[in-house]
Amino acid sequence: MFLKQLLAIGSGLLIAAAQTFSNAVIWEDLPDNEVTRVDNAFYMTASSFHLSPGAPILRSYDLVNWEPIGHSVPTLDFGPSYDMTDSQTAYVAGIWASTLRHREFNNKWYFLACVGFSKTYIYIADEPEGTWTRHSTINQCFYDAGLLFEGEAVYVAYGNNKINVAQLSTDLTSVVANELVFETPTDIGALEGSRMYRRDGNYYIFLTRPPNAQYTLKSSSPWGPFKYRVLCDNIALSSVPGGDAPHQGSLYMGFTDIYPGGRAPVLAPITWGDDGFPTLMTTDGEWGNYSYPLPEVKQPDTLGLYEFRGSVMGPQWQWNHNPNTSSFTVNNGLELRTASITQDIYLARNTLTHRIRGPVGTGTIHLDFTRMADGDRAGLSLFRDDSAMIGMEREGDSWSLVARRSVMDERKKHGESVQELARVDNVAFREVWLRVSADVHPNRMGQGLLSFSTDNLNFAELARFDLRRTWPFFLGYRYGIYNYATKGFGGLVRVSSFLNEVANQ
Repeated sequence: MFLKQLLAIGSGLLIAAAQTFSNAVIWEDLPDNEVTRVDNAFYMTASSFHLSPGAPILRSYDLVNWEPIGHSVPTLDFGPSYDMTDSQTAYVAGIWASTLRHREFNNKWYFLACVGFSKTYIYIADEPEGTWTRHSTINQCFYDAGLLFEGEAVYVAYGNNKINVAQLSTDLTSVVANELVFETPTDIGALEGSRMYRRDGNYYIFLTRPPNAQYTLKSSSPWGPFKYRVLCDNIALSSVPGGDAPHQGSLYMGFTDIYPGGRAPVLAPITWGDDGFPTLMTTDGEWGNYSYPLPEVKQPDTLGLYEFRGSVMGPQWQWNHNPNTSSFTVNNGLELRTASITQDIYLARNTLTHRIRGPVGTGTIHLDFTRMADGDRAGLSLFRDDSAMIGMEREGDSWSLVARRSVMDERKKHGESVQELARVDNVAFREVWLRVSADVHPNRMGQGLLSFSTDNLNFAELARFDLRRTWPFFLGYRYGIYNYATKGFGGLVRVSSFLNEVANQ
């Protein structure tokens, strides 16, 4: 993606600094990112698909250290599948590449996204932290859109292969003009992921050619004609061996494939030529280490111990689909009551997820399962379309510690098969520390490790699991805290803490 305000400041922003950073600048799954600047702060949005709340927002003051501060879409109210009604699911649907911008004209924040290829939803807030509300719905899909505000004028660049620019009404409730401005030459392939900006009297649309190239369009008018240049194509990411070439583009901030970890943000400088097109600054033709673009400003980190203090969940958490809000409580700890009767984690509501910090991440929960009901299953998972979980299972008056693998049916979007990996029957303890570790480095055949402890000091391995490295699920692996019933409602578990750790291996 592209930082308009940085470019307006010019090359003076790229100050010499002792601090350096390496890519990926955030080793977490934050795909389709877009960054905008207001005053001295930068704000990032990213795709979140079926996770709720949707469209995470992060803030930074130096473009390297980022803090999650909220979400633009409070609930995925796009149909019953987002609530798992009647075993419907919305996996891989929801919030795709979208756009977040501040509008100086009325000092409001706007978020725009096409959902389901049919409608575009616009949300509004006074502050990026929220409260966010639905502002309008346009009965047209602005696919992979990028917003541009110019005073009262509102433009949206969008499309796949055929790139359009639409002008919206001043209040962002209707379309007043819409034109095809660029048709991708057949020898390039499909371009998408529009990000629209204005600089020095020119209009720019930055486009992705999946999976490994970025193109720049330039015109003196928002309606074209547009010339184009390649910004990057198949550049190796030296600090992430095995990573794909980055998508999107500027200062440069975009994202790179790091499956099984998903797609992670990358950051690098650019220069501007006499022809008005940007050129990416690489290190010996690769993505290397760079000096901080601004003085370092540390942000609160999501690494460390999280104890669910207070009554509000932190913005680093997202549910798998919309949660049943009557089936969980945050009150100096997390109580999860069973919200689904199923044999399948993919049909279990109220699975709480958290991004994994790579390259090797570890998550640990402290679980009190005293009040589980007969048939309940609760624990911690490495959650994706090929998941592994370690948890407690109750059958009658017996509790067992079980490791399982569950694979999603790609057509039906629920569990296709469940495999038991290991188990310990008839345990006497009623609280346990459950731990999952994931090697999400893209150039290794990474594994997940499932382990447990009864004293939080000595952990025993229960099972190992080969992580799935393919991309069609789009999201990378996440930690998932789950509790579901197989027989009847009424059981609950309490999670008193979550420990988020990383090993830079």
